[in-house]
Formats: sequence, structure tokens, C-alpha cells
Amino acid sequence: MLREFRAFIAKGNVLDLAVAVIIGAAFGKIATSLTEDIIMPIVGAIFGGLDFSSHFVLLGQIPEGYHGSLKDYAALKAAGAPVLGWGEFITVVINFIILAFIIFLLVRSASKMMRRAEDASSPSEVDLLTEIRDELRKR
Repeated sequence: MLREFRAFIAKGNVLDLAVAVIIGAAFGKIATSLTEDIIMPIVGAIFGGLDFSSHFVLLGQIPEGYHGSLKDYAALKAAGAPVLGWGEFITVVINFIILAFIIFLLVRSASKMMRRAEDASSPSEVDLLTEIRDELRKR
């Protein structure tokens, strides 16, 4: 069983997938930082200091013993208050859109590079027809 497991892990696809997951997680952190630390503050400045993460709806009672701000989403959530964090959801959706767009650009450019390499390495139809003609003449 250990040999089978080792053979499974040694397959290229599994290793490629593991690398992709690790790089994807790191790339996700970069996209999250881009959204939270750069884009959302700019959006907030454009819309007069609007901070999406602080927009929420309190759905129930505040837990006893909570003495923090009633406008602090993170503190209310940490205290166990039932909150509907629609602003945080908007931030996550924007983060996803940015990440999806960046991945689209990466895949698109990789596809173009692969097509260029394929076109450069494979002979054109004219070259192939010329080779066939020359070979037929020899016979």
C-alpha cells in the first residue's frame, strides 16, 4: 500500500496540482490584499469615505457583556452577535472578480505564448507541400 501511495504521489499530475494549489493560495492572498488595502480604500475615497466592511445589519440581540461599539462589525461578529455583513460580502465579491480577471489574463497570455511556440516549431503548409513535392521528384 505504501508503494502504491508513493507511485500515486510521484505522478506528475498530483505534483502539478499540489504546486497549483499552493501558488493559488498565495495568489489569493495577494488579490485579497490588493482589494482590501488598495482598491477598496480608493473606492471609499471616491464615494466620500465609504467603508464597505462596516456595513451590516444587526439581526438579533447583542450578547450580554458586550461593551464595544455597535458600529464595529468585526467586534460584534467576534462577540457572537447575529449580523448580516453585506458590506463584507461586497468586498469578497470584488476580490473574487479581481482574482478571476487576473487568472483570465494569465491563462490568455499563456495560451498566446503556447500558440506562438507551436506556430514557430511546426512547419507551415507551404513548407510541408514543398517537402512532399521534392520527395516525389526524387522517386
